[in-house]
Amino acid sequence: MNQIEHKYGKNVHILNDSYLTTILSQLGSPETFQPKLNSLITFIYRRLLETIVNQEFDKKTFEVPTRMTSYYPQQKYKGELVDSSQKVVCVNLARAGTVPSHVCYEHLNYLLDPEGVRQDHVFAARITDGKDQVTGTQLGNSKIGGGIDDSIVLFPDPMGATGNTLVSSVEFYKKSISGQAKKFIAIHLIITPEYLKRVTVAHPDLVIYAVRLDRGLSPQHVLDSIPGQYWNEEKGLDQRQYIVPGAGGLGEVLNNSFV
Repeated sequence: MNQIEHKYGKNVHILNDSYLTTILSQLGSPETFQPKLNSLITFIYRRLLETIVNQEFDKKTFEVPTRMTSYYPQQKYKGELVDSSQKVVCVNLARAGTVPSHVCYEHLNYLLDPEGVRQDHVFAARITDGKDQVTGTQLGNSKIGGGIDDSIVLFPDPMGATGNTLVSSVEFYKKSISGQAKKFIAIHLIITPEYLKRVTVAHPDLVIYAVRLDRGLSPQHVLDSIPGQYWNEEKGLDQRQYIVPGAGGLGEVLNNSFV
């Protein structure tokens, strides 16, 4: 896996993938709206899921027949394949996470035993004060399909801005859902240093994957340094706590609902 050098910890993976960052730059363009937006985000999350499966999912050595086995009965393909028996929960953090979660859920049903693949739905909304500062996350109604024992729990949420949503959501699954998860994995398009500071402190076991790190409001000497070297001086959020350069209010644009 090709990833950038940083000092945020071993569980943080920021990909060094010019193919994906090129697609992401199109997604964040002010000229990009539906239906192209859904196509681009679907494409990126398919690729992200491939990376995560290769790095994080269990593998086993299998011996499987091919179409030629009927001619050569002793000859079967033997190699390391993804263990299809492992369980996965895809968490739809509505509303920006709806499409990414569905993409992961749909493709994992082809890769794994569908009986072990589940999609949960959690409504999460920012709580802001009178100065438009995010003070927390309100978790509303949810549809949870069971426990998480021995499951990989995925949180495909495009924008890792403040980290409040992920912190609250992971805490909800740890404290309120039965069973012990195998691992928790957050899957993002863009993240900020502020997000990483918040989630790595609250949940040091959380594994994080992202296409890009945005810290555009940092001083120049910070921008010239290895990410995380001057973590306390890094800044990627504006006064409204939107990501800069970012991609705008992606949840709003994805749903064509600007509230």
